[in-house]
Amino acid sequence: MTTVPGLHQPKRAIVAGVEVVAVVALAFAVVWCWHRGVLRYSYPVPDRAPLESTRYLGNWIGAAIGLATLGGVLLLDAARQVLLAVRARGRKQADPPDV
Repeated sequence: MTTVPGLHQPKRAIVAGVEVVAVVALAFAVVWCWHRGVLRYSYPVPDRAPLESTRYLGNWIGAAIGLATLGGVLLLDAARQVLLAVRARGRKQADPPDV
């Protein structure tokens, strides 16, 4: 008979740690992509304040949003893995009722 592993597995904490490290790396990637997607231009005008304009590049902004979404999902899964590593333990069998 094969035994099915229970939910309480301490190695899940290691998986959660790896996921948290991945979330931190994704956060840096999100900031990098966002800064690549926003370009600011300044055009000098004689006798006036310079004209300022901002250009948004959709591919970089979209990549930043996608990476942030992936980071959020990984963070939720890391929390789930920690809870399963710490809290989920087998139940004791209930005593049969006295009849």
